[in-house]
Amino acid sequence: MNANVGSIDRAIRIVIGLALIGAALAGVIGAWGWLGVVPLATGLFRFCPAYLPFGIRTCAAKK
Repeated sequence: MNANVGSIDRAIRIVIGLALIGAALAGVIGAWGWLGVVPLATGLFRFCPAYLPFGIRTCAAKK
């Protein structure tokens, strides 16, 4: 499993994931906020399966 999520993409995913989970815990947006686990996990693991079919890589190429 090669990393395909770059630094800026990773930071955005982690922030959005934590914000959604926090909003769900606070009762602001309900159970839908638990979908924040997806961007959080893809940010932490630096791998997004949705990028594979399209050949997208937001991280720097290995030299």
